[in-house]
Amino acid sequence: MYTNTVYPKMSEPTSITAVVLTKDEVDNITRCLKSLLWCEEIILVDDSKDKTLELARTIVSDKKLRIIKQSSTSDFAALRNMALKQARHVWVLFVDADEEVTPGLAREIKEAICDEGENGYFLKRRDHFLGRWLKFGETAEVRLLKLGRKDAGKWVRRVHEKWEITNPTGELVSPLLHYPHPTVAEFIARINRWTTLDAQEFYDQGVRSNWAKILIFPLGKFLRNYFIKLGFLDGLPGLIMAINMSFHSFLTRAKLYLLQTS
Repeated sequence: MYTNTVYPKMSEPTSITAVVLTKDEVDNITRCLKSLLWCEEIILVDDSKDKTLELARTIVSDKKLRIIKQSSTSDFAALRNMALKQARHVWVLFVDADEEVTPGLAREIKEAICDEGENGYFLKRRDHFLGRWLKFGETAEVRLLKLGRKDAGKWVRRVHEKWEITNPTGELVSPLLHYPHPTVAEFIARINRWTTLDAQEFYDQGVRSNWAKILIFPLGKFLRNYFIKLGFLDGLPGLIMAINMSFHSFLTRAKLYLLQTS
């Protein structure tokens, strides 16, 4: 569906910094960084023990690449805010290591940053899951604020973090490609990590759980993803995605309950 092998060449560098948080991303980093070579600066906030940085240096020139070594942390908003402060350019693009900027999106971004009236832009995202591009379910409706002016706001929330930018904001058309969860086992392992952080975040915000929420929220999540949002039209990958999203909801509220009763 998407071909991303040829990226537009730039006659002049674009005044934009791309930021990528990395942690043992040897399977993803090549695709991600090659899609960002049109940016004038690329910052990696890294906590890798594998050869992620070694591989990154073979893809991006020393002049363009900046590496910020960071010990493991559960506060991803803090990492993004740190990179935001160190970015050299007015516009900053945040991309995850398992995401890819298409040539069409790159062109839109370069046009968008010339607009004096916007402080930030939401990006659509397309998920590639178990060999299929998902067209339905809640993942097909994801809009993420990932492109913005450096001084227009800050990131909040330690996990599933959000960039709060002063209005106005716009939305670009071309999608950001996302390649999460190459296997179901890895998906479940990530859900276990994320829900622990999610539960702690909710607990610190004063949110509390109970048996009704533990039962009803996951059921509602599945019904919404699989039936209301037509996830069943994505075949077996759509079913597995809906089940795992429901499992995420269950674990978050179950772990939150354990925190408040411990």
